[in-house]
Amino acid sequence: MSLSFSERFNEIRTGFERPFWIANISEIFERLSYYGAFASLALYLQEKLNFSTEQTGTLTGIFGGMVWFLAIFGGAIADRLGFRRALATAYLILAVAYFLIGSIGASWLAPVRNAVPLSLFVGFILILPALGISMVKPCVVGTTARASKANVRTIGYSIYYTMVNLGGAAGPLVASWAHRHLGVEKVYKVSALSVFAMFFVVLFFFREPRKAGDAPPPSIATVARNFCVVVGNYRLVLPVLLIALLLRIGLWVYPGFGVPWWIWAGLLLLVLAGISKFMWFLVLFTGYWVVFWQEFISLPGYIHRYVSSQADVEKILATDAITVICLTLAVSLLTRKIPAFQAVILGTVITSLSWLILALRPTEWGAVLSLFVLALGEITQQPPYYDYISRLAPPGQQGTYMGFAFFPIGIGSLIGGWFGGTLMHHFGEVTHQPERMWWVVTAVGLATAAALWIYDRVVKAAQ
Repeated sequence: MSLSFSERFNEIRTGFERPFWIANISEIFERLSYYGAFASLALYLQEKLNFSTEQTGTLTGIFGGMVWFLAIFGGAIADRLGFRRALATAYLILAVAYFLIGSIGASWLAPVRNAVPLSLFVGFILILPALGISMVKPCVVGTTARASKANVRTIGYSIYYTMVNLGGAAGPLVASWAHRHLGVEKVYKVSALSVFAMFFVVLFFFREPRKAGDAPPPSIATVARNFCVVVGNYRLVLPVLLIALLLRIGLWVYPGFGVPWWIWAGLLLLVLAGISKFMWFLVLFTGYWVVFWQEFISLPGYIHRYVSSQADVEKILATDAITVICLTLAVSLLTRKIPAFQAVILGTVITSLSWLILALRPTEWGAVLSLFVLALGEITQQPPYYDYISRLAPPGQQGTYMGFAFFPIGIGSLIGGWFGGTLMHHFGEVTHQPERMWWVVTAVGLATAAALWIYDRVVKAAQ
């Protein structure tokens, strides 16, 4: 028997404890701060701090990527600290981190700024927000589970997803106002103020949600062991990744330090030889996020330099989140009968083709339409992607596998930063055909979809 509107409203009103609402409302402001900062970052680095196109791409990719790498360990830390202490700590870290980003060019930081290479200094500061965000997400999701009754828990997750997207839509709009009226560096002071307010909200109004029978929190050592099991031959893979990281840091510190291409190729082959079948899927799906993250990495600079220097880039970037808010339910209904993996492939194709609109029509409205179609691809693949991973996980390892679901997002941002910066430099500054970069981005996305299709056939054949 279906419930009436008043009965459903009363069920929602009484089904959630106060920590649920405090945590989810704070998530709006955390996402507002993050996406506001991200929307203005490329312009801030290139136009205010005078980084080159390639450096801007790499640094923007670091900012977007490190959040997702720390997500696995952030959940374990949040469980050990307790959600109240973890949330308050996270918002305090975020307030300091965003303030430091906005103060990179300040005179009081000059002694530190002049003591180390600027790119290394900025790269370190851009990693700091990840320390806070990696704890916020598991706290809010965990609170949603603990502070909602069983009959409304599904609605609780829908509310959480809505709050995330409200913040994602509001962030670029707030950044647009701050950029135009206060200056681009003040975008980060506004972000800092937003999360600093949430520090006090959590401190004064949030109470630790607890339920009888809660499982004991996993230790960091347990999380690390699970990490190694999922990776595959970790004794081979982890040292190779460490070497690659050290080489990359060497390139930041000493830009003239050359690494032959065959060394990178050899390291990549060693990693691919050692990873598990599940990690192969995540590596292949990284291509989707390399394509997707160009929204924040390459698009802002492309619009300002090759479309219109007066364009309100932050408002244009709000198109994605607004589309997600408005059309998620409709797209989910239309695609509900498509098998999960096929929906992932379809979403990858749609997102990839979206950039051709901008390539063929390099205008502000062309950018808006590209982001609208990109968001349709995002909506198409995201829910089936998490569903596929949850069903792929062995019994008792769902948590670990879902943590790894964030890895392609982080890797895609890091690779996408270097990739986008390289394309912008080559096609924009060398060949003076900037629109051609979007054809290359689209090709990467379509190649990813083809690789996923082959992977699906190989995995099914092996079962």
